[in-house]
Amino acid sequence: MNRRELLFLIAGGGLASVLGAAAPVLSPERQKKSKLGIADYSYNLRLTAERSGRMKGQLEDPLNFLEHCRQAGAGGIQIDIGVRDQPYIARLRKTAEAYGMFVEGSARLPANQSDVERYEAAVRAAVQAGAKVIRVAIGGRRYEQFDKAEQFKTFKERSWKSVQLAEPVAAKNNIYLSIENHKDWRVSEMLDMLNRISSEYVGVCVDTGNSFALLEDPMAVVEAYAPYAFAVHLKDMAVAEYEDGFLLADVPLGQGILNLSRMVQILRKGRPEINFCLEMATRDPLKVPCLTEKYWATFKDVSGCDLAQTLRCVRANAKPSHLPIVSHLPLDEQIRLEEENIKKCLDYAGKYLNL
Repeated sequence: MNRRELLFLIAGGGLASVLGAAAPVLSPERQKKSKLGIADYSYNLRLTAERSGRMKGQLEDPLNFLEHCRQAGAGGIQIDIGVRDQPYIARLRKTAEAYGMFVEGSARLPANQSDVERYEAAVRAAVQAGAKVIRVAIGGRRYEQFDKAEQFKTFKERSWKSVQLAEPVAAKNNIYLSIENHKDWRVSEMLDMLNRISSEYVGVCVDTGNSFALLEDPMAVVEAYAPYAFAVHLKDMAVAEYEDGFLLADVPLGQGILNLSRMVQILRKGRPEINFCLEMATRDPLKVPCLTEKYWATFKDVSGCDLAQTLRCVRANAKPSHLPIVSHLPLDEQIRLEEENIKKCLDYAGKYLNL
C-alpha cells in the first residue's frame, strides 16, 4: 500500500482537509521514529502564539498535533482531546494506529458534581481515541499560589473531592487517571491521597523534574512513584543559585543534572508497558524562592535537612551560563528554538535511553 492509499484509508479521504494539506514524506533521518511521545506543553510557545493570533496554525487540534509530532519523529502524543464528534475521534484513532503512535489524554478534573458530565465526556473521547491513560494536574506551584497554610489545606480538601468524583468515571471507562506531581504535592501527600482512594485506576503521571522545586530529591521521587506510575513527563533540569533560593530550568535531555537513564530503568521496572512523553518547556528559568518566608507558608513539616540537601545539590551542579534565557528573543526565534529543543530531546532519547 502506498502512502496516498494509506492516508485515504485512514481518513476516508478527509485527512488533508483536517491538516490543511497532505503531510510531506519524512526524510530518512526523521523516519527513525522514537518511542518517546510529546506532551503538548512542549509546544507551549507555539500554541500560545497561535491562540493569541500572533502565529497562524492549529497545532492544538489533536490531529494536527499528531501529524506534527510524527514529522518530528515522536512515538506518541499527550494532549487534551476535548469533546469532539465521532467521525473526528475515529480519524484520530485510525491515524495514530496507522502511524504506530500512542495517544494519551489530558483533562481537568471535575470541580464539583455538576462538572462530572463535562469530565466524563472528555474521558469518553480520550478512550474512543485509543487512550489508555488520561493525565491530570490538580494544582500549580504551591509556593506561588498560597500565602497561608489554611489556603493549602482548603486546596487539598477540594482536590480530594475532585479525585473522588473522577475515580468512578475512570473505572467505568476503563482508563487510568494519572495525577501529575505538578509542583503541588510532595511525595507523602500524593501517596496519602492514592492510598485513601485505593483504586487500580488512579495513579501518577511522574514528572522527573517538578518535585525538585519542593525540595525533594528527584531520584527518590521517581522511586517512590514508580509502583503507581501510569504515565511519565520526561525532562531534564539545570540549576543555579539566586538571592532568594535557586533557579530551575528545563533543558534538553542529557544537558541537565538528572540521571535519566536510571530514572527510565526504575519506571520501566515498575510498569514495563509505560509510555514516556517529553515535556520540554522552552522558557526562562523558574525562580524557587526557598529562602523566603512566603515559600514556607505551606511547608511546615518539611525539615531543614531537605532544604540543606537541595541547596548542596544546586551549589554542586550550578552552571548559570547553561540556563536558557529566551524571553528577549523575537517570537519566531523562540518558536524555532522550541522545535530545536524537542528534536534534540528525541535524538538523545533514542541514542541513550532506548526510547
